[in-house]
Amino acid sequence: MAAAPLPDTAPAQALARVIVTKVFVRGLKVEAQIGVYDHEHGRMQPLVVDVELDVAASHCERLPDTVNYEMVGEAARAIVAEGHIDLVETFAERLAQACFSDPRVTRARVRVEKPLALAPHAAAAGVEITAVRA
Repeated sequence: MAAAPLPDTAPAQALARVIVTKVFVRGLKVEAQIGVYDHEHGRMQPLVVDVELDVAASHCERLPDTVNYEMVGEAARAIVAEGHIDLVETFAERLAQACFSDPRVTRARVRVEKPLALAPHAAAAGVEITAVRA
């Protein structure tokens, strides 16, 4: 037996309200000078970055209404351009903080994979952090 369709008595905006919008970037590749070991200094290594942002936003119809995900790539490249970073944790924390530059971002989850860290024994090693706006 087929279910009866819901009556169309209210405008779409009244039926549901967006509480949190998730903005994400998956598989962002950047080259960074990163690592604590001597053999890691002075050379670039690949990182693969995933970012998920919780954004307090509803009813977005124009680009200025949104958190532009291009900002994530720009922030990651700017952090890398600052020079050598010892730990992937440091990179992840800096990237999360950069995402909070938009006041609508309430939570940032940043995952950083270092594909060569345990090669050839593992596909990647890394860290994932979750930061919440204070």
